[in-house]
Amino acid sequence: MPGISCLLVWCFILCTTFQTIKASRCQMMEERANLMHMMKLSIKVLLQSALSLGRSLDADHAPLQQFFVVMEHCLKHGLKVKKSFIGQNKSFFGPLELVEKLCPEATDIATSVRNLPELKTAVGRGRAWLYLALMQKKLADYLKVLIDNKHLLSEFYEPEALMIEEEGTVIVGLLVGLNVLDANLCLKGEDLDSQVGVIDFSLYLKDVQELDGGKEHERITDVLDQKNYVEELNRHLSCTVGDLQTKIEGLEKTNSKLQEELSAATDRICSLQEEQQQLREQNELIRERSEKSVEITKQDTKVELETYKQTRQGLDEMYSDVWKQLKEEKKVRLELEKELELQIGMKTEMEIAMKLLEKDTHEKQDTLVALRQQLEEVKEINLQMFHKVQTAESSLQQKDEAITCFEEKTKQVMSSMKQMEERLLQAEQARQGAEERSQRLQQELGGRTGALQRQLSQLHNQCSSLEKELKSEKEQRQALQRELQHEKDNSSLLRTELQQVEGLKKELRELQEEKAELQKVCEEQEQALQEMGLHLSQSKLKMEDIKEVNKALKGHAWLKDDEATHCKQCEKEFSISRRKHHCRNCGHIFCNTCSSNELALPSYPKPVRVCDNCHTLLLQRCSSTGS
Repeated sequence: MPGISCLLVWCFILCTTFQTIKASRCQMMEERANLMHMMKLSIKVLLQSALSLGRSLDADHAPLQQFFVVMEHCLKHGLKVKKSFIGQNKSFFGPLELVEKLCPEATDIATSVRNLPELKTAVGRGRAWLYLALMQKKLADYLKVLIDNKHLLSEFYEPEALMIEEEGTVIVGLLVGLNVLDANLCLKGEDLDSQVGVIDFSLYLKDVQELDGGKEHERITDVLDQKNYVEELNRHLSCTVGDLQTKIEGLEKTNSKLQEELSAATDRICSLQEEQQQLREQNELIRERSEKSVEITKQDTKVELETYKQTRQGLDEMYSDVWKQLKEEKKVRLELEKELELQIGMKTEMEIAMKLLEKDTHEKQDTLVALRQQLEEVKEINLQMFHKVQTAESSLQQKDEAITCFEEKTKQVMSSMKQMEERLLQAEQARQGAEERSQRLQQELGGRTGALQRQLSQLHNQCSSLEKELKSEKEQRQALQRELQHEKDNSSLLRTELQQVEGLKKELRELQEEKAELQKVCEEQEQALQEMGLHLSQSKLKMEDIKEVNKALKGHAWLKDDEATHCKQCEKEFSISRRKHHCRNCGHIFCNTCSSNELALPSYPKPVRVCDNCHTLLLQRCSSTGS
């Protein structure tokens, strides 16, 4: 029983909800029809009043205000209520903002609406948007873009709203006729936020007589409206044609760009094909080289195997020989033990002799050190004497130069003295001639004595001047003679110094002879030391050869191939082209370039591969042992 009652309750609730939904749907349909009829009437009245006024309308025009009120009701029909913390919000500006995203031409309207400081509500912004769209004559176009994208309007409207149903497309078609009008609306002075949107039905209720009397007028207006409508369609078509032309130009540009890109791509493909061909050729060359290297490695491995087998045979033979030698040595050992006792006594005697030899060598070394010190002292003395000789020779050269200068000066003075004497003789001869002339003149011309006396006085003056010059020249001659005497004294001093230098040279020669004798003694002692060193080095080399033979018999530490990744000498990494090779002397792993030499070793019957370091070392040892 309680289950049946619950079912009845649920059925009653479902019936009531179905009835309410059906009633709400019917109500919505009636509202859509009424709003569409009101929109038709408002557009018709607006067009008639505009034709009577000259098709230019202001914001105070009553039919225009009523058109905006009806338009606002149409946009508000079926709007979803958005709840927030402040309260419920029901604004038609939300769907109008979508036009900015769908049609980029509407961005100017949206930005100008947002920048108006007087508008504070979304309702006011929506009304301002409608005003600006009507002034631009693109209200029908913007609303058509909205209705074409109904999937975006479903966020803002109910499923049965006017903008989503077919009535919305009809209203958009009616709004195309408004493109004929020129609306001049000012948004700055009006309070769009607080306006009350109430439809005034008195504008649409007219008398029957007025209707009958205005039929002809209506026909004229209809014709004009059709004309304006056709012009508006032509304007739209011209705009679309311009847009299509710009699109065609853009497509042509893109086509040319694509052709250029295609040609570049074909060129690039050709170049890539050529590169591919080159890479194939290089790949074939690399493959051929790798095959050759593999063949070479196979040959090397075969050779190494053969050498390994030969060395193994040689080692086996050596092992048998060594085993035989071991047996013989055991026999010899007993004999040697007997001889050992005798050699121990000999060894003690040898040790005493070695100690005596060591004492002699120490004494010889001390004498060598003393002789070297004496040599160094002699060298220092020789250097000092050499420096003194150099200074004496330089001073002698300077003094010889000074003597030559003074001799030249004396020669010049002597020549000047001869010239002065000649002048004196000439002056005396002239004086004698003048006196003779004066006597003759006195005898011949007694009246001209005054003039002759004057001439005589002049001659006397000349004689006095000549005598003064003679005195000055005599003084200069005496000074030059003094300087000559001084230079002679200096030359005598220099000669004595030269004699001293010659004595020093003799001493230097004696010291050089002593030095030569000492050098001979040193060379003899150094030769003796070198001979002793050679004996010691030969004994050391013999010991090292014995050790090497023992090592060869015992066997070197043979490195494994896995342990070595780089060449020990050049430190280059091993690869297919750079193979690994063992040195048969030291046992380390090298590359082909660092182990290309071959030498005969005591542990191998034939010449085998050896590294460069071991090759040079073994050659040095062979040369030292041969010398």
